[in-house]
Amino acid sequence: MKRAAILFLVAGIAVAAVLIAGSEWHAIAQAFVSLGLGGFAVIVAVHLCLMGVMGLAWGVLARGQADARWFIWGRLVRDGAAEVLPLSQIGGFVFGCRAVVLAGVTARFAAASTVVDVTLELVSQLVYTLLGLALLAKLHPGSGIELPAIMALVAMAGLAVLFVIAQRRGIGMVERALASLSHTLFGAHPPGGSLRETIALLHDRPALLGLGLALHLAAWLLVGGETWLMLHLLGAPIGLAAALVIDSLLSGIRSVAFMVPQALGVQEGGYMLLGALFGVSPEVALALSLVRRARDLTIGAPALILWQILEGRRALRSRA
Repeated sequence: MKRAAILFLVAGIAVAAVLIAGSEWHAIAQAFVSLGLGGFAVIVAVHLCLMGVMGLAWGVLARGQADARWFIWGRLVRDGAAEVLPLSQIGGFVFGCRAVVLAGVTARFAAASTVVDVTLELVSQLVYTLLGLALLAKLHPGSGIELPAIMALVAMAGLAVLFVIAQRRGIGMVERALASLSHTLFGAHPPGGSLRETIALLHDRPALLGLGLALHLAAWLLVGGETWLMLHLLGAPIGLAAALVIDSLLSGIRSVAFMVPQALGVQEGGYMLLGALFGVSPEVALALSLVRRARDLTIGAPALILWQILEGRRALRSRA
């Protein structure tokens, strides 16, 4: 997996470099001028609010057991690790799990709730991608994008089904992986079967699962609105429905390419391909991708630094 991640990282950097090198730099610069520092600050503030909704969707699973605000913090670390460090999304899940443990959540519940939360997010993303496909068929029929988008949707659905089966049937794969991570990150193996039992307890709380699913779906829709806002600020205004198509299908593509660190190359190519359907120039599409990466760096880097400070303090207390 390490070799595959390195290979994907190198390939992604190469693709992104080729796309940027082949573009008109002055057009990209003009898009950044249109955005300005004020516009970028607005984007960062909006995304922080959206991450709060995403973290709350994770935190509702802990109702009665832990404060939801710690899961918002864990979500900041999770996304920071996935978008700033050269890790796949799986690495982000592990780092976010570790962050909530430092806040006092038990390792067993942190691991189990991460599994369930990721499943809910994937299911809500399937709904969001379906909405994007429906809007694409209405706004731009016969675009030629439908088949690749449907293939990505089928792949996402397959991942979701396998993930749910792994949790419900106890085939052991998820539990063994999480037990290994628990031993590596938290210093001890949980009691036998405890992760499976905790996941089962979460599955037996349908009201909280439904609330978490609704919050994730709302977050996806708001992220589509954020893409609409970003394009307006970059000087390429399009309709809200078109922005939802671009963001939903790109999100689906990123999920299928989850092993590519930071979706390097995938995100840039996806924005260029989808943006072209609605009159967004390749340069503005690249600027949109770069602004998104700058936004993630602005939010994720401080979160990771603070997390490392907390880790250092804990290590010093343990030595003392």
